[in-house]
Amino acid sequence: MLDLARIDAGYLGFQALFGVSMNVNAGEAVAVIGANGAGKTTLLRVISGLLAPTAGAMTMQGVDLVALPPHKIIETGIAHVPEGRRLFPRLSVEDNLRMGAYIPAARARFSERLDYVFTLFPRLKERRGQLAGTLSGGEQQMCAIARTLMSGPKLVLLDEPSMGLAPVIVAQVFDLVRRIRAEGYTVLIVEQNVSQVLKVVDRAYLLEVGRIKASGTAAELSASDEVRKAYMGL
Repeated sequence: MLDLARIDAGYLGFQALFGVSMNVNAGEAVAVIGANGAGKTTLLRVISGLLAPTAGAMTMQGVDLVALPPHKIIETGIAHVPEGRRLFPRLSVEDNLRMGAYIPAARARFSERLDYVFTLFPRLKERRGQLAGTLSGGEQQMCAIARTLMSGPKLVLLDEPSMGLAPVIVAQVFDLVRRIRAEGYTVLIVEQNVSQVLKVVDRAYLLEVGRIKASGTAAELSASDEVRKAYMGL
């Protein structure tokens, strides 16, 4: 589904990614793990078109993504839940969801998609008129994921969904990941909480200082002494 080959990227002369190659197959959940500053968020920004790569190739179901502007990348079926959720705090839950359905194909099916996400997340239906900024941390992450699903994506990008949340809320967030997986979505998730994320994905890539250092099944990386010592405190 998604294929990256030898991607380089950076900011104003600072190179953050070095020759990153990876793929995500339809129906998979894949994690990119690593420490803060490893380049994980940069990688998702490149995939969603917010940052242009300086070298390499990138395709989504055979469509060249490098030449596309961000709004056209969304139309290929890629939707991005950004780090920190980035909700509109002074808009209602429903209005935030409406913002996720702004591409033409999604606007035409707004009512249908709204009913779908309310079925998936009934708590949001209860709070549809509530200001998004007054939701709990877990509810805000739920709203951010639901907003992304409003576009009817094929691939969901999740950027550090557990960041800044209390442990009990972190468990709820990873349950959300399991739930959208069960709905058949393909997921690419970047996450520092290695022990938790490896429980909900099929495969993972270890990113260190902008380079892929290891890859394998979730079970293989969970059993790796290097990963266990450096990222899981074991």
